[in-house]
Amino acid sequence: MMPTGHDPVATTPRRAHVWALVLTGIGLFMVTLDNLVVTTALPVIRVDLGASVTTLGWVVNAYTLAFSVLLLTGAALGDRFGRRRVFAAGLFVFALASAGCALAPSIEWLIFFRALQGLGAAPVLPLSLTLLADAFPPGKRGLAIGIWSGISGLAVAAGPVIGGAIVDGISWHWIFWVNVPIGVVAAGLALWKLRESYGPDTGLDLIGMLLAGIGVFGVVYGIVRGNEAGWGSPEILGTLVGGAAFVLIFLWWESRAPHPMLPLAFFRNRGLNVANAASVCLYFGLFGAVFFLAQFLQTVQGDSPAVAGLKVLPWTIMPIFIAPFAGLLSDRFGARPFMSAGLLIMSGAFLWMGLTITPDISYMGLFGGFLLAGFGMSMVFAPVANLLVQSVPQVQIGKASGTNNTVREIGGALGIAVMIAIFTASGSYATGQAYVDGLNPAVLVAAGVLLAGAIIALAAPRIAGPAGVGTPTS
Repeated sequence: MMPTGHDPVATTPRRAHVWALVLTGIGLFMVTLDNLVVTTALPVIRVDLGASVTTLGWVVNAYTLAFSVLLLTGAALGDRFGRRRVFAAGLFVFALASAGCALAPSIEWLIFFRALQGLGAAPVLPLSLTLLADAFPPGKRGLAIGIWSGISGLAVAAGPVIGGAIVDGISWHWIFWVNVPIGVVAAGLALWKLRESYGPDTGLDLIGMLLAGIGVFGVVYGIVRGNEAGWGSPEILGTLVGGAAFVLIFLWWESRAPHPMLPLAFFRNRGLNVANAASVCLYFGLFGAVFFLAQFLQTVQGDSPAVAGLKVLPWTIMPIFIAPFAGLLSDRFGARPFMSAGLLIMSGAFLWMGLTITPDISYMGLFGGFLLAGFGMSMVFAPVANLLVQSVPQVQIGKASGTNNTVREIGGALGIAVMIAIFTASGSYATGQAYVDGLNPAVLVAAGVLLAGAIIALAAPRIAGPAGVGTPTS
């Protein structure tokens, strides 16, 4: 029988809390950052490695695919073989793959190592939340989750910013080199300083892992390739329909599996359903907006990557300051008001920008929108994570986190794909006005999706008590 307790650690409880927060935060920041950190380096990579526009897109997509496909599997492996051990192994693989990316002699090798990065990142993200929740008692968990969520939000929004600064200051290779020493050291410290824990299952759902992997791959591949290959093409229709079919077969299998990696009871859990739906809406708007607005400052207004990064700082830095308080207050008042208000504020910010952006808009014309968008998203990250932790027993946090991160990655990929389709239908890169003609309707669609998320968040159950011990109520 696999142990379910914890190994003793040679630290005081206070130091154990600090180590858990620091190490899970480092892992979370690195793997989340790499979703978008490479975007501002793509023009340089294209010239340096002689890549075509088609292959260049796979520098981003290879990571997204491997990452999203293996999130559920990574959480399941942590439950079976030890969350600390698998978390550290994921960091180590991620670090080695980052070195491979930096040394890649061709675009094909870069794409391969980006996929390997995604493989290493997949267990790190869901297990970081599980390890953090395990390290903190319920009464202190909300603030810890708030800090964790602030780090996550900062990493998503700051990806293009940090990438641009590194490309301007050194070279694109250092986007990947910086991960190597940090990842290796963090992996070693995780094995030393974090305490081990396991899930309740002693077996592995190998058939479930295979079905889920194929299903999620088909869905995400179809989304990220849709604009390039054509949404009505046999390739895209086949992968989307096939992926959906494998997801349904996976759900059928999970109802019969002796050790299911995704308990179907999750789908009867209102708190989890709302957290997942809100995450899809949040990442749809966030990924799509970051993708286009970062390019607007460079392509239309002529800013360097570093200057563009500084200009969006009011947006990107906000989670560090707001998310911890949102997490702490959601312990007391519940996740519902913060999730709904945050998504509504983001929707208003994107509505404002979608209606007012012109090629020659001043920075102060953008500043208010950036500030509101940052404030709104900062109010959402921690309450969503807190609602997730509150809605399931502690031993199932890893599986619940893996599910949530899978659907939010799909939401992010869908946001970029849909907004690219809208942009392409209405605008182009030909002139500044042509870019804005495509940007504005795309941002307005993101505002609509975020508004839908705000309405959905109102259905979140009120949960009494601190994270991990609450009981959902109506």
